[in-house]
Amino acid sequence: MFERKVMTLLERNSFTLDNKKIIVGVSGGPDSLALLHYLWQQQESKNISIVAAHVDHMFRGKESYEDGLFVQAFCKERSIPFEMTRINVPELIQRTKKNSQIAARMARYDFFAAVMKKYGYDYLALGHHGDDQIETILMRLTRGSSSSARAGIPFTREFARGWIFRPFLGHTKAELENYCRENFLTPRIDPSNDKDVYSRNRFRRKVLPFLKKENPQVHEHFQRFSEEIHQDEKFLQELTIKRMNTVMKIREKNKITIDINRFVEVPIPLQRRGIQLILNYLYEDKPASLSAIHIDQIFSLMQHPQPSGTLDLPNGLTIIRSYSLLSFQYGSYQAQPYSFEMTKPGVIELPNGASVKLELIEEVETALNSHYALFPADQIQLPIIVRTRRAGDRMSLKGMAGTKKLKDIFIDNKVDLQERDSWPVITDGNDSIIWLPGLKKSPLEGIHQTVKKYILLTYQQ
Repeated sequence: MFERKVMTLLERNSFTLDNKKIIVGVSGGPDSLALLHYLWQQQESKNISIVAAHVDHMFRGKESYEDGLFVQAFCKERSIPFEMTRINVPELIQRTKKNSQIAARMARYDFFAAVMKKYGYDYLALGHHGDDQIETILMRLTRGSSSSARAGIPFTREFARGWIFRPFLGHTKAELENYCRENFLTPRIDPSNDKDVYSRNRFRRKVLPFLKKENPQVHEHFQRFSEEIHQDEKFLQELTIKRMNTVMKIREKNKITIDINRFVEVPIPLQRRGIQLILNYLYEDKPASLSAIHIDQIFSLMQHPQPSGTLDLPNGLTIIRSYSLLSFQYGSYQAQPYSFEMTKPGVIELPNGASVKLELIEEVETALNSHYALFPADQIQLPIIVRTRRAGDRMSLKGMAGTKKLKDIFIDNKVDLQERDSWPVITDGNDSIIWLPGLKKSPLEGIHQTVKKYILLTYQQ
């Protein structure tokens, strides 16, 4: 019965133990000890190689150290290669400010990856079981997790140089404890598993018994639910990646900008996953406090009638909306002010990657577009200055009486908030604005009948 349930899970996930080289994570408790013993028994029939890996997190002093000695003795008796490390997780918690479970997991998985590399093995087997699956799914739903996180623990996933797999997800905790009894195994018991200070333990002690009373096979339903959600997510993720490539305007290490108008054309089931993809890309270590509520807030920012706004997410990630653009980035963007003088023909390179070219010409052969500006040379006081905007900037506009604030020009033309502070403002030597490239020109600009020599300015992005 026990063996059949393992094989059913493996077959349903198109996975075989045959010829695998496996690192086995072993704490010494019932779940991992049963796993180590089970794989040890399969070595000859499945032609597998195993190495046991144990981490002493140093939470319980001598007691946790003795857990490692116990696993070491278990392995020595059965000629199983054994690797152990002691990691001062309490000190790691103080240094990284992470909670105890996250810090312990980080240390443990780093060690497992190192052992996989040392032996050249491609698989890591862990003893998670069906009860763990129920607890994980319920905890994540309660916390407000989204997308694939709601599916709980995957049977297999990529890790380090290979893969993690969990062959006991079809079994209950009681079945693994019974396996230990039947095979005369005496696992170590971690007393912290009974403390209600951990949320998982509260689900385990209070919620799980109720579900099992309603249906003793509830773990099987949760496992099928998990597998179906993971399969659906894999397909939807592929679709999402294709569509998100069409809406992203900027993709950098610490910043992604999307076109909101294109994004809203993406099917709704892919929109939420698209936001998740962006967050997964930007967060090196995704904070546990990030939830579906934050995703909802991002959608609200996009749908808000105001053309601009910001939203702060955990760990310093900021969402900035400016008209039809939505930027995900760390910290607020602050362009560095600049000012360049041009007294003769030449080209200056701007910090934003654009350039401004000055030429002296006598004949104008064709009409000029918004990237060119033509001024009578005898009416322009040199030097030509290319600078960033300043508070109170105003300019006279071609075809209009009076002056207009640059701020209002940017708003009218829906210039992104982050672009305004780096947008070139071109003035004459008297600091009168003569050109806002791509947007507005002063009344001096243009062809005049009596003018023989012109200053031609070209803006190249």
